[in-house]
Amino acid sequence: MRGHFVLAAMAMAMATTTMAAPLHAKDRTGYRAIAAGDFAAAERTLVAERRIFPNRPELMLNLAAVYSRTGRVAEASALYAQVLARPATMLDLPSGHEVSSHSLATTALASLPSNVAIASR
Repeated sequence: MRGHFVLAAMAMAMATTTMAAPLHAKDRTGYRAIAAGDFAAAERTLVAERRIFPNRPELMLNLAAVYSRTGRVAEASALYAQVLARPATMLDLPSGHEVSSHSLATTALASLPSNVAIASR
């Protein structure tokens, strides 16, 4: 079942704020917290939801966006790579358009700063 999700990764990549209505009355995708700029609350929600649904791409994409916006580029990159390692899923954008989870992850990954060391001694 597809629902509307915050696709913060695409929003970041396009340098716009693209938000969608949450799937449920309870914000299970971090939507309200991300929209409000409360990245700590969004992270708590997303981490808790990923314990239940570890492979849902919208949770991985939103958590990666939170990590990116809070300076944790390596963690964001790892989550985008996890999305790309799973089968592509079509997600609904707030505009009503559909987009592939792979397209979002690829675009967001390309927008991450490249001057971050992935490994160190």
